[in-house]
Amino acid sequence: MASSLAARRLLSRAAAARRLALPLASIAPRRFSADAGPPPPSQTLPPPPPQPVAETPRSEGAGASSSSSTATGAGGAHRSSPGAAAGARRQGRGAGYEEEQEKVLCASLLHVPRMGWSESAMVAGARDVGISPAIVGAFPRKEAALVEFFMDDCLQQLMDRVDAGEGEQLKNLKLSERLSKLVRMRLEMQAPYISKWPQALSIQSQPANVSTSLKQRAVLVDEIWHAAGDVGSDIDWYVKRTVLGGIYSTSEVYMLTDNSPDFRDTWTFVNRRIKDALDFQKTFQEAAYLAEAVGAGMGGTVQGVLNRVFQNRGS
Repeated sequence: MASSLAARRLLSRAAAARRLALPLASIAPRRFSADAGPPPPSQTLPPPPPQPVAETPRSEGAGASSSSSTATGAGGAHRSSPGAAAGARRQGRGAGYEEEQEKVLCASLLHVPRMGWSESAMVAGARDVGISPAIVGAFPRKEAALVEFFMDDCLQQLMDRVDAGEGEQLKNLKLSERLSKLVRMRLEMQAPYISKWPQALSIQSQPANVSTSLKQRAVLVDEIWHAAGDVGSDIDWYVKRTVLGGIYSTSEVYMLTDNSPDFRDTWTFVNRRIKDALDFQKTFQEAAYLAEAVGAGMGGTVQGVLNRVFQNRGS
């Protein structure tokens, strides 16, 4: 009986051992079998699948792109939005900066009769409109920029006056009278600055500025002929503009030495020169005046040009 009891204990222990060994036997081959490959990293924290990892930032980027029209992905949205905003700021500031420059130049003209065509006048103009004088440093050719602005502004004023109704009055005049009136209208705009105009001519004649100066005068002469009713496109187109350019330049120089009341002598000089110019026998003579006038602007003597003009007037 004792032996049967011992036998049952041994069988019970063997059965218990088999129950404990079965799970180990079933797991061990899967964990250590050579065919099974390397074990997985962790059973409690499995690695996330690749797709969910990529989808998470994509969904955020989609939200960003819905509020920003400059990007399609998350990274693109965050990289392009600041750049686009910066570009918009640069464009906006650039437009405003040009507007500020125009305000400064316009205000500076009020100081030219006292300070001349100078950087000091531009600084005073900037202060008048409440802008920092440091803006004057943004003009690469300070004094030249002021003179060129004045030339453009005068041309615009002339054209505005013609369009506003004075152009209708011109139609009742002869061609020579129309041209004389237009030249006078333009030169009268320089009267408040006449004492400083020699300085302006000197600035215009500098190598860095002469190209712009000649272009502005060419545009002025062309607009005067157009306002006078000239629409021709033949070879006389060039001759007419060359002649009128010479008359304008010599009249401008004449005006500098005119001490008559309200520049009366200058207007008489303009009338005579234009009447003579319309007689095309004097075309080449007037073209010579243009060359001499340009030479005066480049450094020749004003009196020398005037002497030649008066000499021809007497002939």
